[in-house]
Amino acid sequence: MSVSVETSADSPVPARPGQPQSAGLNAMQPYCRLETRGEGTLLHLTGEWVLDRLPELNAALGRLAIDPLRPLTIDGSGLERLDSAAANRLIAHLDGVGIPFPMLSLSGFSPQADTLIHLVAGRRSICTAPPLRRRGMRRALGWHVFKLGRATVSSLAFLGQTGHAVGRLLARPALMRTRELVVQLEMVGVRALPIVVMMSYLIGVVFAYLLGIQVQKFGANVFVVDGVGLAITRELAPLITAVLVAGRSGAAFTAHLGAMKVNQEIDAISVLGLSPWQVLVLPRLIAIVLMLPLLTAIADVAGILGAAQVASWHLGVTPTTFFDRLQEVLPLKTVVFGLIKAPVFALAIGLIACHNGFTVQRDARSVGLNTTATVVHSIVAVILIDAAFAVAYPEIK
Repeated sequence: MSVSVETSADSPVPARPGQPQSAGLNAMQPYCRLETRGEGTLLHLTGEWVLDRLPELNAALGRLAIDPLRPLTIDGSGLERLDSAAANRLIAHLDGVGIPFPMLSLSGFSPQADTLIHLVAGRRSICTAPPLRRRGMRRALGWHVFKLGRATVSSLAFLGQTGHAVGRLLARPALMRTRELVVQLEMVGVRALPIVVMMSYLIGVVFAYLLGIQVQKFGANVFVVDGVGLAITRELAPLITAVLVAGRSGAAFTAHLGAMKVNQEIDAISVLGLSPWQVLVLPRLIAIVLMLPLLTAIADVAGILGAAQVASWHLGVTPTTFFDRLQEVLPLKTVVFGLIKAPVFALAIGLIACHNGFTVQRDARSVGLNTTATVVHSIVAVILIDAAFAVAYPEIK
């Protein structure tokens, strides 16, 4: 951005590039000079203060001996042109010697030049970052404790709102958003089937292959069925499925709700007299709680089929022998135990994802951070819940 300033006929005009006959005049152009008047200082600006002249302007400003303790007035009556780059350089130089822009007085500037220099000064004050302050250990600890307390209060408030919404739904089932629930059932369950089946099948293949290498040393190939059946149904299938759903559906919940928060769609729902928990949270929670046990059951089947294929190809255990042995060593209560963990995992993932979506700030960066936090927190919660189940019910059969 640049502005032109009218000059009188006897004002010296610096040479333009390509006009060597006036190069000497341009070289002698002072651009700025100081004048002492009483207790203050007057800084005269002359010539073209534009981007092409920045090297000369820097040199001219560097030769000035400005006393920061004396009031400074800038006279722009001798300016021919002024652009934002030169105005920014002038303000930055004066700020560097200890004279901030609010302490300056301007005189003789055209209205356009005066507007430009104030605009540049205003933008500099916005873009200037505050100095970083090192926190002491006590202050940092206190800040983290405060953030933890605020997050705890927010989580408890969200749980309270969710519980209230569930109570209203039980009292009035007509409040259920059936269409939204069906959409979420499809997103969480049907569309997650391919990745769940593939990963569970591969887990069964890898586990059976590694376990088979060990049992072959003792000639007990058929015992691979025992290890595979118990491991997949009790631990691997529920855990792997929950982690996949956390990374897929949990992140999607947070990103969707966060985008709605940024676009003020959640505020619009509230203004319409609707409850965001009834419209947005409960359909997602119900969908994930219903679908995760079903996905876990499918993962059990896929993992066992993968293990049976490896046992048939590499261990000499036929499919008939494999499934006969599986019926003997795998009690139904072990399978049910794995399926019981799934809705608990699902409830934790859904609550974490929806809460993080509702706490998004109104910017895109916050959406990304909260989505990442959802995946991390959900996986940690799933592992902790699984460990609690393992400690509470250590019996294998």
